[in-house]
Amino acid sequence: MAHTILLVQPGPKPETRTFSDYESVNECMEGVCKIYEEHLKRMNPNTPSITYDISQLFDFIDQLADLSCLVYQKSTNTYAPYNKDWIKEKIYILLRRQAAKGN
Repeated sequence: MAHTILLVQPGPKPETRTFSDYESVNECMEGVCKIYEEHLKRMNPNTPSITYDISQLFDFIDQLADLSCLVYQKSTNTYAPYNKDWIKEKIYILLRRQAAKGN
């Protein structure tokens, strides 16, 4: 349970930057999935249920101008930065666990 700040810049302009904070890394990774799901809903407003696979999610992450996380490190009382590749790895682990549980 490490406080995590998600930094997102969807487009090339710095004005598109936003941030969200979460109680844990897993919550943050679920937040990234929700951002993609909201994007899909905007792109497909008349589709009642939207499905996607992890490669589509990763393509979406790759096309963002910037996506990174700052994760609180209790031992040093600082935030450590992590990049898109780290985020994709954490999402992969999270989704694999959810699939194993049958969610």
